[in-house]
Amino acid sequence: MPRVLIADDEDSMRTLVARAIAMDGHEIVTAQDGAEALEILASSEGTFDLLLTDIMMPVMDGIALALTAARDFPELKILLMTGFADQRERASGLDAIVHDVVTKPFSVADIRTAVADALAASKM
Repeated sequence: MPRVLIADDEDSMRTLVARAIAMDGHEIVTAQDGAEALEILASSEGTFDLLLTDIMMPVMDGIALALTAARDFPELKILLMTGFADQRERASGLDAIVHDVVTKPFSVADIRTAVADALAASKM
């Protein structure tokens, strides 16, 4: 069963995404921001298959989290989420470490498909 770490500062979004992904049998752990997500990754020694993170968060944003996670856990697949076009542009240079950027708002089917695609993809 794939382990997915979800980092999003919005409770409702974190809950929606966690429930949607759990429908596919994934083990879910959530974090309220990038710093908490990084602590979880470090304490679990990178035993996650996928990091799904919002880009815009307090403390540590999703791009800083993705860069650090990719450096420390190179096998970890990373998906970013954002509702802002400028944040999507910021992520465009991260193709080497980020599987995709999912645009908010999205449907439950959209996020489940994005997660399935990321988990099925081989890491470059």
